[in-house]
Amino acid sequence: MARRSAALNDRKIFTYEEAAALLPQAQRITSDAVAEVESLPESESAVADSERIITDWAGAIIELGIEVKGLWLIDFDNGSGYYCWQHPEPSLQHFHGYEEGFGGRVKLQ
Repeated sequence: MARRSAALNDRKIFTYEEAAALLPQAQRITSDAVAEVESLPESESAVADSERIITDWAGAIIELGIEVKGLWLIDFDNGSGYYCWQHPEPSLQHFHGYEEGFGGRVKLQ
């Protein structure tokens, strides 16, 4: 239990402005990874290569303090839920609570 509490205390909390300012870097990392996966030739190593690229992408996103929630799907914790972005959305336009998940996304006003 202590480990869970420590992990929660270490999480990065973003204001909308902080998340929006960091989004271009996350978009660039994601776009590069998507392009790299899409450029892979069909081969026996394609699956392993894709998994490596996706793992590297996730690691780079996590290093920014952003949570990876799915393939090319990231969340910025704001303390009451998440600002949610999925490639190739042009900007940070959605929010969902901690319990609702992606299916509960609502458009920011």
